[in-house]
Amino acid sequence: MNTRLGVLLPANQSQWDDARRLVDFGVRAERLGYDSVWANDTLLGARIEPLTMLAALAPMTGRVTLGTAALLPAFRRPVTAAQELASLDHLSAGRLVVTVGAGFPGRSEAEYALSEVPWPRRFARLDDTVALWRALWAGERAFHGKVLSFDELPESTPSFRPGGPPIWLGGASPSALERTGRLYDGWLPYPPDPADYRAGLQTVRHAAGRRTITPALFVTVLVTDDAARGERELDAYCRATYGLPYEVVRTIQVLVAGPAERVAETLARYVEAGAEHLVCRIAAPGLDAQLAQLELIAGIAR
Repeated sequence: MNTRLGVLLPANQSQWDDARRLVDFGVRAERLGYDSVWANDTLLGARIEPLTMLAALAPMTGRVTLGTAALLPAFRRPVTAAQELASLDHLSAGRLVVTVGAGFPGRSEAEYALSEVPWPRRFARLDDTVALWRALWAGERAFHGKVLSFDELPESTPSFRPGGPPIWLGGASPSALERTGRLYDGWLPYPPDPADYRAGLQTVRHAAGRRTITPALFVTVLVTDDAARGERELDAYCRATYGLPYEVVRTIQVLVAGPAERVAETLARYVEAGAEHLVCRIAAPGLDAQLAQLELIAGIAR
C-alpha cells in the first residue's frame, strides 16, 4: 500500500494507567515505520490535552509528523492558540500538521458553552480563527474577519515554516468540502463509503483549483481473528466512546474490524478513491492492547 500511515494516540484516561507511556507509544510508532502520530481534542471526559501531548512527543521523536485529529479551536483563545501552535511548530522542527474542526451537532454544544463561545456561526468563527493564526505567524498587526476582528495585534511568535504549519479540515458536508478546497491545506474526513470519499475529494479539488490539497482519511481499525468478533468489539468501543451502538456509528464514519485481509482490503478501497494519508484510530480498550494492534496494523499497511 503506497500511502502514508498514521496512528491516533489513546489519550483517553480510561486507556492508560501512566500517561508517560503515551510518549513511549508515539516513539514505538515511529520505530515501526508510521509516518505520523496524532492527538484528538474534546472537553467530554478525562484525557491528555492534545497540544500538551504533542509537545511531550516533539523532542522524543525525530521523523514522524505530529498532528491534531482534530483540534477544536473554539475551546481556546485564538491569539493564545496561535502562539501555542507556533511554539509546537518550532519544538518539532516543522513536523506539525493541524487538523481543525467545528464540533459535532448533538455532542459539542456543551463544549462550546463551557468555552463561553456561541454555537451559531461556528464555521465562520473557525475559518476566521485559522486566518487569524496565519496573519499572526506572518507578523501582521491587524485582522478583520466575519466574526473575529482586532485593530491592534501584538507581536507574535512566528511559525517555524513560512506560512505556518499545514492546516487541514475535518468534515464532509457540502460546505466543508468547498471550504476545504478554498481555505485549507488538507482534508481529513471519515466517510463510511469509499464512493463518498471519492466524490468528496473531487469537490474539494474542484474548489481548490490549482492549489494542492492533501487527501487523508480518519479510520477506526481493529485486527481480530474473525469479523463477527471484531464487530462485537467495535460495538463495545462505540458505546464506550460515544454512548451509541456500532450500528449507528457505522452510518456516520468508517470503522473496520476483522482479519488482516479484510482490514487491508477496506483501506485499499479508500486509497483507490484517492486517500494518501491514513490516520488510524485503534478500537482497543487499553494501552497494552493498543500496542499489540500497533504492530499488526503496521504489518498490514506495509
